[in-house]
Amino acid sequence: MQTLKWFSLRSSPRQKAKWHYRRGMARAKLHQRALAIEDYRMVIQMDGVPPELVAMALYNRALVRLAMGEQDQAIGDLKGVLAMPGAAVRVKTEARRKLLRMDRATERINPEA
Repeated sequence: MQTLKWFSLRSSPRQKAKWHYRRGMARAKLHQRALAIEDYRMVIQMDGVPPELVAMALYNRALVRLAMGEQDQAIGDLKGVLAMPGAAVRVKTEARRKLLRMDRATERINPEA
């Protein structure tokens, strides 16, 4: 009976999402960016995942997209974090800071814009 309980816990949406989230982080560190984005996408689209984990996956996907030069998609992800109910305050704060840094960097490059 314990084996069945262990298996059901391991296969819960939350556990699956955590596994994909951690694998996405590992892949991002290894510069396997497309695979990291895929793992984060799976977390974001999975049902039954806590909003805090979805927000962290969305934030991390934005960082990977920035590293790939996909600034518009990264901005969309960061704004998605800010609009997400249930996202942790610290994740929203980091998303807001990243958007501000990106905006300032754009101003330095294009002062007339």
